Amino acid sequence: MCFISLPRGYIPMRIHALADRRTILRIRRLWLHYGIFWLGAVATGLVAVMYAKLIDFGYDTFLRYTTSHRWLPLLLTPAVAALGVWITRRWFVGAEGSGIPQVIATLHEGRELGPRLLSMRILIGKIGVSFLSILGGLTIGREGPTIHVGAALMFSLRRFYPARFRSIRGAALERNLALAGAAAGLSAAFNAPLAGVVFAIEELTRSFEQRTSGVLITAIIFAGVVSLGLQGNYTYFGTIDIDGHFPDMLAIAAVMLGVVTGVAGGAFCWLLLNTNRWMPARLVVWRKDHPVAFGAACGLVIALIGVAAGGHTFGSGYAEARGMLEGNSQLGASYPILKMASMVGSYLPGAPGGLFAPSLAIGAGIGNALHLVFGQMQLPMLIALGMVGYLAAVTQSPITAFVIVIEMINGHALVLSLMTTALIASQVSRLFAPPLYEALSKRYVAG
Repeated sequence: MCFISLPRGYIPMRIHALADRRTILRIRRLWLHYGIFWLGAVATGLVAVMYAKLIDFGYDTFLRYTTSHRWLPLLLTPAVAALGVWITRRWFVGAEGSGIPQVIATLHEGRELGPRLLSMRILIGKIGVSFLSILGGLTIGREGPTIHVGAALMFSLRRFYPARFRSIRGAALERNLALAGAAAGLSAAFNAPLAGVVFAIEELTRSFEQRTSGVLITAIIFAGVVSLGLQGNYTYFGTIDIDGHFPDMLAIAAVMLGVVTGVAGGAFCWLLLNTNRWMPARLVVWRKDHPVAFGAACGLVIALIGVAAGGHTFGSGYAEARGMLEGNSQLGASYPILKMASMVGSYLPGAPGGLFAPSLAIGAGIGNALHLVFGQMQLPMLIALGMVGYLAAVTQSPITAFVIVIEMINGHALVLSLMTTALIASQVSRLFAPPLYEALSKRYVAG
């Protein structure tokens, strides 16, 4: 018999080598499954905070120059609107609008849309052109663009995965990256992680897969923590203080605001989705053949409305909504109508810009106007109901609207009334138009 003599300690060394290899493989799997998502969430939070500061700087610059030169918007806003349309159509096709329809189209319709709608080029264009638009005073928000930016940023991280891993996971991996980025973007934009989770379920996917829920939620939390660390523990419009006294008319007010905001929000959605039906035929043709000139014309309309309204319809409406909540700003009953007209004019040309903040401002204006009817009720209570109602009507995502607004309430005594208003407004809006973001997303699939 022949025996092979092994070096002393060979077998233990071999066992240790196998154990080290298994540890490395386990760490690598954890990195691919969790680490890249978390890295992207942190990056999304950082970009969201910087983007918010950039938009605030742009609008502060606009206010600084137009305060001393009241008529300046009549020249500045049309020029900026035209330039924004030209830049978008020339270099950043796919960056137009809020960006949420692009994310939905990518999530629902497969891999081919991702590289076109969620690229780093689109991310740069989204940030740059929306900053230009706010410099011109267009009525846009930063929340929808932040969702688009977050989805694009996370989607680009697919390059960090090995080719073999991408070939196995394929569309599911890219979908999960885009979904996590979009939800993290909303979380960072509003400093509301719960709203990010609900938005991902209600608006983006209409479902929730248990297998990916943990990764998604932790990504949202990471983005929220980054935003919290850089901006502090703030609420988007401040804190709405509601005392313990609830008037007998509260139930009637909640229903009435649900109907009014539902009609207003539904009409807004109808206007955006049916331009060929309400715009004159010549104007429709002119818009198609001369989009830059059409953008300038829309900018002139926005400027005229803004100058006539004393400047209150320019920008996202954040300052006006917060002023109404704090009792420092008393705007007339015409404010919601003028703001909505300015919002339509800002969205039609196709430059990047979101709907969330302007919708909250319009809802606040509706609640403020109805204080003339419900004078015995606390004004902040009516404004909160108006905000949740109009946002739910525009997005037709009542739970997301409810969660965003409820995080601004000091206490939860108004929960039932807010839910009632949001649900009624969403259902009334559906009588006028289908869900706005889903309807717009179909245009990217068809294109």
